[in-house]
Amino acid sequence: MKIQEIREIIKLVDNSSIDEFSYEADGVKVKLKKNSVSANAAVEAPAQPAPAAQPAPAPVPTPAAKAEELISEETPEIPAVQDENLHKILSPMVGTFYQSPSPDEAAYVQPGSKVSADQVVCIVEAMKLFNEIEAEVDGEIAEILVKDGQLVEYGQPLFLVKTN
Repeated sequence: MKIQEIREIIKLVDNSSIDEFSYEADGVKVKLKKNSVSANAAVEAPAQPAPAAQPAPAPVPTPAAKAEELISEETPEIPAVQDENLHKILSPMVGTFYQSPSPDEAAYVQPGSKVSADQVVCIVEAMKLFNEIEAEVDGEIAEILVKDGQLVEYGQPLFLVKTN
C-alpha cells in the first residue's frame, strides 16, 4: 500500500462521520481511530451572595482550551505567503518530522533544492514506522516550515514549493 493511498483513506475518514476504520489486505493492516475531545459540562450552583473581600475563583480551562494552548506553544507561526505558485506539502499524519534518512546523513532537501513530484523530501515517524513524504509537485523548495525532530500534526504544512 502506497503512502498516497493511506493519505486518501485518512482524508475520507476525517471528512466522514466514521469514528473508527480498519483495513487489511496483502499482509498490510491499517487502523484509524478519531480522537474526539469531550468538553466537561460545568454545573452551576444556586447563586449565593459572596463576601465582598473574596476574589472570584479563576476559570478552569476545558480540555479543548488546554489542547489549543499546547498546540499554539509548540507550533511556530507559519509566514503568510502570497505567491500563487507556491504549493504546500502537508503532513499526512501525526508524527515526528525528520529532514534526513538518519542523523549522520545530509538532509533530503534544502531551500533552493529542485524537486520532482515523486522525490522524497522528508520522513514522518509515526508509531516507530518511518514514512517517506514525497514532493507531490515538480519545483523548487522555497521554505522548510518545521524543524528537524519537531512533532507535526495531520495536515500541517511542512514545505513550500515554488512550482514550475
